[in-house]
Amino acid sequence: MISHDEALTIILDSVKNTLPIEKIKFTESLNRILTCDVFSDMNMPPFDKSAMDGYACRMSDIHNELKVIEILPAGKIPENIISENQCIKIMTGAIIPEGADCVLMVEYTEESKPGFIKFTKDSTKSNICTLGEDITTGDKVLSKGIKILPQHIAVMASVGYTKAEVAMKPKVGIISTGSEIVEPDSIPEKSQIRNSNGYQLIAQVERAGGIPNYVGIAEDSREATYNAISTALENNDIILLTGGVSMGDFDMVPDIMKEIGIDIKFRKIAVQPGKPTTFGTYNGNKYVFGLPGNPVSSYTQFELLTRPLMNKLMGSEEIFTELKLPMGAEYRRRKSERKSFIPVIIKEDGKVYPVEYHGSAHIHSYVFANGITYVEIGKDRLEIGEMVNVRQV
Repeated sequence: MISHDEALTIILDSVKNTLPIEKIKFTESLNRILTCDVFSDMNMPPFDKSAMDGYACRMSDIHNELKVIEILPAGKIPENIISENQCIKIMTGAIIPEGADCVLMVEYTEESKPGFIKFTKDSTKSNICTLGEDITTGDKVLSKGIKILPQHIAVMASVGYTKAEVAMKPKVGIISTGSEIVEPDSIPEKSQIRNSNGYQLIAQVERAGGIPNYVGIAEDSREATYNAISTALENNDIILLTGGVSMGDFDMVPDIMKEIGIDIKFRKIAVQPGKPTTFGTYNGNKYVFGLPGNPVSSYTQFELLTRPLMNKLMGSEEIFTELKLPMGAEYRRRKSERKSFIPVIIKEDGKVYPVEYHGSAHIHSYVFANGITYVEIGKDRLEIGEMVNVRQV
């Protein structure tokens, strides 16, 4: 067995090339991975503008009675130049008229007589957003490798970047193995169970930014499994199989992977859950995971191993992120030979609490979890207040 860290290194090192690039409308780029730097084509703001509603005037005149010579909304060019003891009533975002070097907040002014105002405070800031104070022409505003979020789309719009260069989404073939598996719309017979893994992985792939292609259920036969894997390899970048990777008489997935020509990189990881996780590559640019059949195992190892691979294929700079938070309750385990990943909930107090968890078949535990933490090999407990690393899910 290899360690989980070694497994992740092997997986990420197997990626020699990222996926091709495509150009799409920036309005359709949410959650995609940006593949180039974006630069501003203009200064931001593009002119000196008012930071608030008020009166534009000269700082040297703020204690004098000021004559209002114009009303200036945003989007209009001033018609007048500010002279001594004059002001222009100005709206937020409007261009600062020539001659003015400050804006008096409307809340701190009063009408002294018709057409004139007085400032009611002793001093004021300029209340002017100056030309280019946020961004200057040619500045880099977005870096390649980011996952595009709503605020990034706002930046694209502000600099006229309307065709976003993004990585193509990885296509992920999903196969559930096992003669005992039936589809969710079937009523299982006594020896059968509904297929939860396949649909769980479909959702995980979509959330991770990929395109799931559900191949279906492969019964426990060499021919069915061989055909399912071969079919999936034709049109997908990543193949996910659940079940058939342990030590039972019908756990034939690794042998069939070899028969097809998949170069198996590892077959066991010193983790719990997910020990029999298998990984290999095909033709140098396709990636095959044999995930355990228990739903918590497949869920966890997808998040910890497959999702980082998908990120790297798309050129993401973020393979995964972890929060360092204190434990709010003690956690104990009986055996410590493997690294143990456990579902947890991050509560409003900023602390981490284990959820009720009965083992790798207990997918219902993740209904209440919003994170995964771990206990290292050789360690049998996490103490209250102990700082732990948490992967949000």
